[in-house]
Amino acid sequence: MPVLRKLKQIDGAGILPFAGDCSAFPRQDKTGYVKLPGFCDVHVHLREPGFSYKETIRSGSLAAARGGYTAVCAMPNLNPVPDSVEHLEEELSLIRRDAVIDVRPYGAITVNEAGKELADLEGMAPYVIAFSDDGHGVQDDGMMREAMERAKALGKLIVAHCEDNTLLRDGYIHDGAWAAAHGHRGICSESEWRQVARDLELVAKTGCGYHVCHISTKESLRLIREARRDGLDVSCETAPHYLLLDENDLQEDGRFKMNPPLRAREDREALLEGLCDGDILCIATDHAPHSAEEKSRGLEGSAFGIVGLETAFPLLYTGLVKPGVLTLEALVALLCERPRERFGLPLGDDWSLWDLETEYTIDPADFLSKGKASPFTGRRVFGRCLQTAYNGQIVYREK
Repeated sequence: MPVLRKLKQIDGAGILPFAGDCSAFPRQDKTGYVKLPGFCDVHVHLREPGFSYKETIRSGSLAAARGGYTAVCAMPNLNPVPDSVEHLEEELSLIRRDAVIDVRPYGAITVNEAGKELADLEGMAPYVIAFSDDGHGVQDDGMMREAMERAKALGKLIVAHCEDNTLLRDGYIHDGAWAAAHGHRGICSESEWRQVARDLELVAKTGCGYHVCHISTKESLRLIREARRDGLDVSCETAPHYLLLDENDLQEDGRFKMNPPLRAREDREALLEGLCDGDILCIATDHAPHSAEEKSRGLEGSAFGIVGLETAFPLLYTGLVKPGVLTLEALVALLCERPRERFGLPLGDDWSLWDLETEYTIDPADFLSKGKASPFTGRRVFGRCLQTAYNGQIVYREK
């Protein structure tokens, strides 16, 4: 697959062999230990305020540190929704008190993420990384256009969860062969790409900086690729599960239910190509923890969302770097340099130390996150984080 090697042209900075004291680590020799710059995840759900039984700022940021992340951007589907300075302050106070890494909040695009009235974008702008109604597509064209115009004036990105509600039809997995064979209701690909197309037309009219969350379809990628070729200020992310799994991997288990859903094999292959040719800016986890009970109701009844902060690098290193699809430098660019540049997040004295040679099994019982639902449970991987430093201070060390 030579096309999948194009991203090897992107250099990764700060990848160094470890030269320190190994006495605290499992292997005393330094072979296979590598020091990487602190990763940045622009799409996580830390669930506070409002849903601390799922996750807290403390548990989520510790999980991030265990995964090598030193900066994360927290989505606004909270209670209260950060749609005003007053509501945002509840989240900011928790971040100041409990975060062990750099946590940047999103401000909502609309009041209560309900799509009826624009939030206080001007008031929140100095305190948020960008604006998003993640979890909900903004259905009204005029509302989204006004949001883009105001965000552009404020120098902020619109970060869009693209989903046309009229096309959902009560689906909960991909509307493909697996759903048909097992009697499940599907979510069609058009529900995603149709709103991407709408938004790109608005970007062309407004000039707003625009970033698409968790793309999962080949059609979405094609539209974004064309917009980039036309010079629009557009970027997108995808997630590890869309690169490493597809509908053929589904099981009748809530840990395989996420939104958007796992798509067809051809979608996964297209996303890999888009990742490696540079049209996909970065990889974000969409870390979305829920309680065990909320994920215990099978595909139809479980809540949407899986966890990913603690497994992203090992999965991607094992699944893409070791087979030669990406270089380690290219993967670091996707997890660190490119998202930091796009979202304006500087890299200070932030790094993580990894053992790349010891194989182990992903076990949610080991997670620091409160959420345990992962479709990768039981998978054998390489890449164990030994310690992580934020601003020069160790914030995670393997016991």
